[in-house]
Amino acid sequence: MFKNLNIAMWSGPRNVSTALMRSFANRNDITSVLDEPFYASYLISSNKDHPLKDEVIASQLNDADEVKVLCQKSNNGITYQKHMTQHILDNDYKWIDSLCNCFLIRNPESVIKSFMKSWNKGEFIDIGFKQQYDIFEYVCKNINDHPPVIDADLLRQNPEKVLKSFCEVVNIPWDTKMLEWEPGLKDYDGVWAKHWYSSVMHSSSFKPIDKKEINLNKSERRIADKAMPIYQELYKYVV
Repeated sequence: MFKNLNIAMWSGPRNVSTALMRSFANRNDITSVLDEPFYASYLISSNKDHPLKDEVIASQLNDADEVKVLCQKSNNGITYQKHMTQHILDNDYKWIDSLCNCFLIRNPESVIKSFMKSWNKGEFIDIGFKQQYDIFEYVCKNINDHPPVIDADLLRQNPEKVLKSFCEVVNIPWDTKMLEWEPGLKDYDGVWAKHWYSSVMHSSSFKPIDKKEINLNKSERRIADKAMPIYQELYKYVV
C-alpha cells in the first residue's frame, strides 16, 4: 500500500478528464477522489455564469485556501484529484509541491468543439491552456523537470499502453481495473455531473477516437490556434 500519494491531474475541460477519473477511481488502492475541488471558489471569484452555478457553490468549499489544505491532506493509499486548470485564479502554486503533479492534454480543436456544445460562451481563458502551461512551467522549475503528461487521443487509442506507462512513471502498480468501470454517476462526482458528464455517464471504458473531420467557425479557430503551441509543447512530455 502506498502512503500519502496525492495524484493531481491537471487538465482543461473536455479532455476526457472524467473518464480518466473513472479509471483511477476503479483502482483497488484508491482511498479518495476529488472532482474539481476548486470549481465553487472559481465561480465565486470569476462570477462566470455556468450551468448549475448556485448548486455548485452550495456543494463545495468556497474558499480557495481551504481547498488547497484539503488537497494536501495525507491519506493512506492513493488520492486522485481531478483539477481544471482554469479554476486556479492565482499564481501561488507553492501548495502543490507535495503533490504528484501530472497533466492531461488534448488537441485544442477537439477541446473547442466539445466545449462549445456544452457552453457556447467560452473564450480562450475558459479552456485552461494558458493556466495549464503556467502550472506545468512551475512544476518543471520547482518540483519535477519531466512531469508525466497523458494525451487524451493516445489514451483512447491504446488505454492499456498509456496507463501502464503512466503507472510506471509515478511508481504505482498496474491495475487492470483501470480499463473498465460501471456506467452511471458516482458518489465522488460533482453536482454538475448531470450537465457536463452526459457522455461518460453511459460509458464503461475509454471510447475509441472519433475520426470525423472537425470544422471550426472563425471564433473557434482563433481560440484553437492560440492554444495549439501550448499543446505541442506539453506533447513532448507524453508518457
